[in-house]
Parts: sequence; structure tokens; C-alpha cells
Amino acid sequence: MGLGNYATRQLAPAFKETHHCKLTGVVSGDPAKAKRWSDEHGFAPENIYDYENFDSIAKNPDIDVVYIVLPNSMHLEFIERSAAAGKHVICEKPMTVTAEESRRAIKACRAAGVQLSVGYRLHFDPNYRALMLARGTAPSGQVRYVQADMAFPMGNPNQWRLRKALAGGGAMYDVGVYCTQSARFFVGEEPIAVTAQEIKTDPVKFAEVDETIMFQLEFPGGATANCTTSYGFRSNSVHVDYQKGWGSLQPAHNYGPIQGVLHNQPLEPRKFSQQALQMDDFVRCIREGVESEVSGLEGLKDALVVDAVYQSIANGSRRTLIESV
Repeated sequence: MGLGNYATRQLAPAFKETHHCKLTGVVSGDPAKAKRWSDEHGFAPENIYDYENFDSIAKNPDIDVVYIVLPNSMHLEFIERSAAAGKHVICEKPMTVTAEESRRAIKACRAAGVQLSVGYRLHFDPNYRALMLARGTAPSGQVRYVQADMAFPMGNPNQWRLRKALAGGGAMYDVGVYCTQSARFFVGEEPIAVTAQEIKTDPVKFAEVDETIMFQLEFPGGATANCTTSYGFRSNSVHVDYQKGWGSLQPAHNYGPIQGVLHNQPLEPRKFSQQALQMDDFVRCIREGVESEVSGLEGLKDALVVDAVYQSIANGSRRTLIESV
């Protein structure tokens, strides 16, 4: 659902590497584009939908899962509509624009008896996972500190990501969730407090959304994380400090290959589709009746952190996370 850049350049090619799923239809407001997808990927023209007739997908046995790749503010509506149609859902990050919306999305899917997953592809990258799997082992010990950065210069000033009504927020919503994911994933705990700061160098371009946010996370076991996300400059790295060593990834959040080092040993970069691994794993979860590692609950946990980041900026103070999932 949504045939923009990510769907075209990442998800569509990923189906060539999947073993347990295939592309069987699309949802688009552009009939000509949808027809090109049908011709190129070989699914029936009857499996083309638009946003008005989408609900009739409930009657289509060819389609089991809807992958939502729309502007952030549209995610909740189409998660709920997909669930009502009896279809399992993968939604791109951020799952929703608030924690309350995330709870609604999870509730809708549970009520319909369908699975909900978020497009956290990095969980399935072996080199990304290597730093997590090192946690608590004899050579490493527990994680003491994580530094995570994800930033890029925003070009086109007219795109939807700069409109609050569509994006919900700026860099924090778009790529800041890579940082919250990295911190939570590598520490292995949920943060108990957030302190955040915002910098805006172009108040015209970023009139509606944030440009640069830096935030610090505190974890119950004593670990801390320092994170930076921005639409104003380039940065893409992770550093994990263990009790007995360290690991790093750079670039850390790319589509691959991810390069890095663990305890002074290079991690061999591997070329494959993270999205293919992600989608095949979701199929496994559906077939086995188990919850995905990147379920809607993961989306909610990140939304709680993002909400706290904005609250900390608004109040100019440390924000304690007391809400539970």
C-alpha cells in the first residue's frame, strides 16, 4: 500500500529473494502506476485497489498481508481498515504518530485476530544482531553505553516529510526511531527516563517539524544511551560499550551491507535483502501462530520514547517514562 520510493526500490526487489511470500496486489491512488506494477510483477489487474475501494480486499483470498508504506499520519487508519478486512499487517516505521494511536492499532489487530508487525528490517541483519547477541556473553559482559546517530540532509523542501499533518514530526519520527531501536535493542531493557534537546538552523524549511534532536536515555540497569537524529547533516553509526569490550557499526542503519567491528574483529559485510528476511520471518510467525519479534508492541515501545522526547523538549527537563506498554 503506497508505491513510493521505498516500496519501489526496496520492497519490490526484495520479493525476488523471499522464499515464503510473493507480491499479489497493490493499493495506489495512481491507476497508471498500479498498472505498471501489475505488468512488471505479474499479479492480476483485479488485485489493484485504491484508497476508496480498499475495504473490498476482504473478499480477496489472494492477499494475506497488507504492507503499509504511507505517510505516517495515515498509518493508524489503514492498520485498522486492514485488520477489519481480516488481513495481517506490516506497517513501516513509525507505526503511528503517538503512543495512544499505537495502542489503538494493536487493539484493532488483536480484536480481528490478525498479526501486526513493524518494518524494523535491521533486527534481521546478522551484523546488526551480532552486537546484540554479544551482550551478556563472557567476552563482553553487559552493555554500559550506546551511542546511536541517524541523520541526513533533507533536500526537497516540498515533500510530505516536512508537513506535520502528514509526518507527525520531523527527523525524530522519520529516522530517530532507528536510534531508539538501537538503544533499546542493544541494551536489552526499556528506558526509564529521557532528556532531549532540539536545534533548528533553518526555521523556514523546518517551520512545521523538527530538524535536529539530541536525546539521552537512562535504563534501569545503569546503562545510558546518547542519540542524535537530524535532517540537517549526515551521520549513521552505532557504538556499543560493554563491560569488557566494544562494538561499532558504520554505516549502522543502511539497507546493507552493514559494516562493523566487534572486539577489534571486523564483521564481514554481507549483501542480501533485509526486507526479504523480514517478510519471510513474518510469514513464519503467521504460520506458527507466534508473535513477531518486531510486533506492534515494538512500535508502541518506540512511540512511548518519541512522546517522551517531545515532552522533554517542550518542558525543558528530564522526562521519566512511567507509562507501561
